[in-house]
Amino acid sequence: MYRFHPSVRFKNDYPYRDAIIREVTDLWKRYRLDERTEFEVPVHSIWKDEKTGKWIVQDPSYGDFDGVIAAVGTCGDAKMSHMPGQERFPGQIYHSSDLSGKDIRDKNVIVIGGGASAVEAVEFAVQSGAAQTTILARSNKWIIPRNAVVDALLSFNIFGEETEFSWVPEKLLKLFFYRDLEDLTPTKRGLYTDTPIVNNDILEQVRKGKLKWLRGDIKEFAESGIIFNHRANGVPKGGPGEETTIKGDICIMATGYHRPSLSFLPDDVFKEPYKPPNWFLQTFPIGHTDICANNCTYINGIGTVGNIHIGLYTRLLLMFLADPRTRPSAAWMRIWVDWTRMCKRAAPGGALEFFTYSELMWWIIFNIFSSPRRWKWIFFVLWGWGSIPANHAGDENFIANGNSRPKSDHRGSEPRGTGNERLGANGKPTYSAALASNMPKGQPRETNLKEEPPFVDSRSQQAREEKQKV
Repeated sequence: MYRFHPSVRFKNDYPYRDAIIREVTDLWKRYRLDERTEFEVPVHSIWKDEKTGKWIVQDPSYGDFDGVIAAVGTCGDAKMSHMPGQERFPGQIYHSSDLSGKDIRDKNVIVIGGGASAVEAVEFAVQSGAAQTTILARSNKWIIPRNAVVDALLSFNIFGEETEFSWVPEKLLKLFFYRDLEDLTPTKRGLYTDTPIVNNDILEQVRKGKLKWLRGDIKEFAESGIIFNHRANGVPKGGPGEETTIKGDICIMATGYHRPSLSFLPDDVFKEPYKPPNWFLQTFPIGHTDICANNCTYINGIGTVGNIHIGLYTRLLLMFLADPRTRPSAAWMRIWVDWTRMCKRAAPGGALEFFTYSELMWWIIFNIFSSPRRWKWIFFVLWGWGSIPANHAGDENFIANGNSRPKSDHRGSEPRGTGNERLGANGKPTYSAALASNMPKGQPRETNLKEEPPFVDSRSQQAREEKQKV
């Protein structure tokens, strides 16, 4: 699931944070992206230069670019709600994003929230030796097992919405996964309306008595814990229930995150009725095939494995930039959005607010095959096989580099390095040259990690030779 590059290998399907950061750092240094990264740059706007047709990001001093990927994601600053009587609570109150290093051993922990953040907080509490953990949730979400086969079957719904057969997977989940805990299943929310929680252990913790999962409404904080209105399954929010006091020493607010803003994009991408997520393939703003808001407009889905669809969208962007003939017109982009909304007009989760992974694949495959000009890109877009087609060889360097073409009389006289790689305006190899030079075909990953790029300056080359002699 976290294989964001072909060379990445993890021991577990769900690796820990340190392992992910290590792999990201290796790639960042291997391709010398550390030289092409600018930190602490708040981006407030991007715009097109009318003369060159290229994008300017925040300030012209950063250069001009053929395309822009918005990769701000869906989780921004922590959302910390203030609740009545919170000042009276004698224990510590933390947000679920601020648990590293916290000592909760032998403590009674209350987790507010019922989403993925709450489940992660529960896992932290159990692993840290909490005496008792209680989840207080306003409603229940579907929980599905961490099983690739099961998840693939659940996402095998090309309609991306509730159908007359949706009760079948729901019944099977209740029968084989929830079993004796059917009370924790949603009653008025179908499986294909919201993003489910993927977890194997949470229901087992309930069975073992280490976790209590209560559905209801929080009234206020008290000196000994939280006053809670415990509702029966099927009773709506704010409905009648049993009022009780949940005792606790520590409260974890799993109340989610604010969604990062896309306001830096041009104003015309937010015009009705084509505001995000109502964009072409949910990712490309209408009329802009050179802007890819990758994983930014995502709201809900099943089986949307991150590294796969992020790669698909990125390669679509590369296709549009490298071969202008493959770009859909603004009219076609509108037609696709309108057609999708018409086909899913009865979807309770929204036409583009919810989708399944098989539906996403259908979107992309349909749009590739709908134009013969895109056929030669099929293997590249879908699987990343091959490279930019030959008649556009070399153009991908400028796409990836983001700068205008080096000044020369013709392509053969462009500045090149010792390894025949194309050099940028600053005399350094372009990103694509780094990619091609540092990834020999068939070479084991362990060698790649230790190998330095062949395009280093003469001083570092001399220093390395002297070190080898010593």
